[in-house]
Amino acid sequence: MAIVKTIEVIASSEKSWDDAAKNGIEEAGKTVKNIKSAWVSDQKVIVTNNEIAEYRVNLKISFVID
Repeated sequence: MAIVKTIEVIASSEKSWDDAAKNGIEEAGKTVKNIKSAWVSDQKVIVTNNEIAEYRVNLKISFVID
């Protein structure tokens, strides 16, 4: 039997939401092992001078506890 824990992470990118999600998983992976899935629970953008300056995602990352 495995126990799965979920954490919430806010990540960002200047390129896209996909890149923001990738950044969040990569950063979480530096300290969290056995990541199995991630769910984007929210998306938003930061606008500067009428242009998108930053993409942000809220990720729920699930991982198996040893």
